[in-house]
Amino acid sequence: MASTRGAAAEGAQVLVASNRGPVSYQVREDGSLHARRGGGGLVSGLSAIGPDAGALWVCSALTDGDREAVRRGVGEDGVRMLAVPADVHADAYNGIANSVLWFIHHLLYQTPLEPVFDAEFRRQWASYETYNRAFAEALAEEAAEGAAVLVQDYHLCLVPGMLRELRPDLRIGHFSHTPWAPVDYFALLPTDIRAQLLRGMLGADRLGFLTRRWADAFTACSTEFVGGLDGTEIGVHGLGADADFLRARSHENDVEERIVALREEIGEGRKAIVRVDRTELSKNIVRGLLAYRQLLDDRPEWRERVVHVAFAYPSRQDLAVYRDYTAEVQRVAREINERYGTAGWTPVVLHVKDDFARSLAAYRLADVALVNPVRDGMNLVAKEVPIVSDQGCALVLSREAGAYWELGEDAIVVNPYDILETARALHEALTMAPEERVARAKRLTEAATALPPARWFLEQLQALQSLQRD
Repeated sequence: MASTRGAAAEGAQVLVASNRGPVSYQVREDGSLHARRGGGGLVSGLSAIGPDAGALWVCSALTDGDREAVRRGVGEDGVRMLAVPADVHADAYNGIANSVLWFIHHLLYQTPLEPVFDAEFRRQWASYETYNRAFAEALAEEAAEGAAVLVQDYHLCLVPGMLRELRPDLRIGHFSHTPWAPVDYFALLPTDIRAQLLRGMLGADRLGFLTRRWADAFTACSTEFVGGLDGTEIGVHGLGADADFLRARSHENDVEERIVALREEIGEGRKAIVRVDRTELSKNIVRGLLAYRQLLDDRPEWRERVVHVAFAYPSRQDLAVYRDYTAEVQRVAREINERYGTAGWTPVVLHVKDDFARSLAAYRLADVALVNPVRDGMNLVAKEVPIVSDQGCALVLSREAGAYWELGEDAIVVNPYDILETARALHEALTMAPEERVARAKRLTEAATALPPARWFLEQLQALQSLQRD
């Protein structure tokens, strides 16, 4: 692991820490390394502060190419990749972050059988600690005196507390991109683990959440299990969509080509109910398909007049439960097509291969966007589709999506577990008058773009830097 040193004058003034970084590497056949840059809110935010801000992104080497880049000393300016041993990363990322913390915050456990906090869990938890410590030590080593450090998400909950011990001079923030579990569900965790998680988070000067609901849940857990916030400030920053990027990207040639192909799959004159998700258990894709099937049963007039365009891109396929869920999505879609389909009509157009251009094409063609997660930190798709849709779309939105708190007034809101209610909402959305649909889409777009990614990042940075220190 990296060793720590005192802050140096030439150290970074602004640091971001996250599991995934802004660049990934691939080893080509000739042995050379190919770098591919990613996007997203953090990339936009760091770009917004300018090249002279002295910023550094600390992230994990996720692939063999990333680890080879670290081994060779290859890197990009402003990025430090940590070559945490692959087995330690697997334990921390899949064993704890995605199989425990994700399930806790999204309320996904089948409690008669899980969770089971046994010796294997404790072994993986030790890796989670090791993984977090590697980040804390790297940040301590790289940060200038009094620098601002923005730690991201549930993968790195212990970093603020560890970093505070190493570098008490730093201004430390942490942002949660997921929901936060209510007290009774968070209490499923072993007593010492839940306290360690909370105290790790409370090592930060400031904690950020996507909605007031998630912030209040964290406050309640802290009050119940560790006696309060201990002076840590809580902020709410509802990440918005990047309208300029989406509008420009959605009219590029590859998107136009996919629109032609999608129109052919949908068929002339038919309406499109669109969903675009990763096959995460929280996204509720199967119940969305069941609600569409219910619509076809309850409202047979929609048969051959509507198509459900469902893009369910594989996620976390190294975990069996996610592979099984993806298979169930495919099974239900196939069953609907076999039961209702005709020679000229395929009721469900399902794609499971990731294709961003095709997603944007679907956004543009959407008459209705279906966003029905059982629980979601925000769900940017709910914000993106109204921005991009050519004719303005109606939004069917789960009350359990973080986006509900900003978009609920102009969406058709559903209980994500209620198939009949969701089917009725789909009918209401499909029959909405065009002028009302356009007016709602306009208001949805205004709410969705209130805090675009660059401003979202800068707002947190400025709030952290302006904190009064004792």
